[in-house]
Amino acid sequence: MGLHKNYFKVGQNASNQLFGLPPSPGGPTPLSMLISQGAKFNSNRVAVIIFGIVTLIAGVILSSVPWLNIFIMKNLRLWNGTISFHYWQRPGVTRLTKVYIFNVTNPEGFLAGEKPKLVEVGPFVYREDMEKVNIKFHDNYTVTYQHKKILQFVPELSVDKNLRITTPNIPLLTISTQSKYLSFFVAKTISVILTATKYKPFISLTADELVFGYDDTLVSLAHRFYPRNRRPMEKMGLLNGRNGTLTEYATMHTGHTGMDKFGYFDKLNGLDHLPHWDGEPCRSIQASEGSFFPPRDITQKDTVYIYDKDLCRTLPLVYREPVEKDGISADLYTLAEDAYGPPNENNSCFDHSHYKKYYGLQNISPCQYGAPVYISNPHFYQSDPQLLDAVEGLEPNAEQHKTYFKIQPKLGVPLEGQVRVQLNLLVEKAPNVMATKDFRDFVFPIMWLEEGVSELTPPIRRWIYLATVFAPTALPILSYGMILTGAFAMIYVFVRAYKNFVFTDDPTTELLEMGRRSLRRGSHLISNGQHRILHRDSYILLKANGVVAAAGGESDIAGTGTEVVTSGNGSSNNNNHLLHNHNLLHSHHHHLYIQPKDQSLLAEEDSPA
Repeated sequence: MGLHKNYFKVGQNASNQLFGLPPSPGGPTPLSMLISQGAKFNSNRVAVIIFGIVTLIAGVILSSVPWLNIFIMKNLRLWNGTISFHYWQRPGVTRLTKVYIFNVTNPEGFLAGEKPKLVEVGPFVYREDMEKVNIKFHDNYTVTYQHKKILQFVPELSVDKNLRITTPNIPLLTISTQSKYLSFFVAKTISVILTATKYKPFISLTADELVFGYDDTLVSLAHRFYPRNRRPMEKMGLLNGRNGTLTEYATMHTGHTGMDKFGYFDKLNGLDHLPHWDGEPCRSIQASEGSFFPPRDITQKDTVYIYDKDLCRTLPLVYREPVEKDGISADLYTLAEDAYGPPNENNSCFDHSHYKKYYGLQNISPCQYGAPVYISNPHFYQSDPQLLDAVEGLEPNAEQHKTYFKIQPKLGVPLEGQVRVQLNLLVEKAPNVMATKDFRDFVFPIMWLEEGVSELTPPIRRWIYLATVFAPTALPILSYGMILTGAFAMIYVFVRAYKNFVFTDDPTTELLEMGRRSLRRGSHLISNGQHRILHRDSYILLKANGVVAAAGGESDIAGTGTEVVTSGNGSSNNNNHLLHNHNLLHSHHHHLYIQPKDQSLLAEEDSPA
């Protein structure tokens, strides 16, 4: 029992020494601690402890603070100098506009009552170089800008742009359709003028003329005499006015006041609504121009909106499913099925009372200078079946004709997207106009367009990959790895230090263990009370080849040159054998060891009564 207490106190003194505390008073001191009583931690051990503490603290901070989200939000919110600003201001992506025109192969047959036979010609591909100019940030965390677009024809991806195509005469059919709502005298006057100038209901044009404009007398007259708010451009072209800096200026939210409106317009041309329509939600401008969308991971909303200037409206995009693009997770959005009808509370305000409503067909004449232009999905995809049955040559296909976007849900950045829309001319029979007297009521497909981005630039894709794939995986591994590394380093140092103090390689430790075994074998002597135990303060240090005073006498061991102390009292054979082993081992190693002054092996206070 007493020996167990002694060893327990040895361990306690070792831990006190490790933490810089004084040893327990009156307790035994291990030899290795006595030898290195004034020693300090070596520099390597201190360095490892500092490394462990710093690594552990850094790992805890990294794992408890959302540094990644803070960094992403700081660079995602639009402001001068951020990563998102450089991407938004000049995207550098390859944005293509593809035009497909329907060639009418039987114009005379159609006027005679046949179905129009259409042949799709294209694509005519134009690369759009786009940047934002005249940028100004405001104190309410919005930014105002203008678009600068340059469309360049890409011949290697296109058919011959000088190929001539037969198409309906849009200015003539627009005048004849509107004549129904004019007085008889005015309608007859228009008819005489059109007949004298030999206007035909079908004309032959090149693709470039139809897209970017050609001279037309009716359009020139309208440009000269129409009211300013309804005045068309000088030339007739479906995409006329796209080149150069656009006159329209927009103000959008930067995301600093909330990501639910990030990338959405605040104003267009100074207005907070679209002036072409009468009711909500048709007048709403809460939509993106296509660069950023509110991140779905934050808003938890399944519908986003995109604004198309040529359509004078916003288009709803509905979340469908999660997908991947180049190893990056994305959400797939497609155009809502009822975006162009059937008429409901979300789209009925787009229709005009003068025109018949069809499922999948929407009137945009208010923003097309009164021309009866209607939009639909290409080839009447997801439209009223009677529209498709009225023509020959159209084959709707979801993969080729649907509008879709793949948007990264954490950033709100589109990885890929295509807006596909078809322009149609709704013609109504005008009996008072001779030039179009054989043109019956009809929705005539003119052309369809595909605008969008298929691939991001490598720097943008790399940044998105790091922010959404690599960092969310690497950061937890790094932080928890630092915590484990720091904890392991500190535990390792303390365990090694403790072992060095307590479990030393000094041979004295082995001798003490041998003494313990001898005590067990001689325990019957203890029970008989024949021997007494040394007190703790009776331990002394012995030096190699030194002389030590003893309680009962001296003995010189021949051949070793070492003096030991022996007891004057009679000792047991076991104890003499133990002392003999001590002396022999001491003569070989020249180490310090402990020898009791008398031959008692147990403390007096621990002896049996």
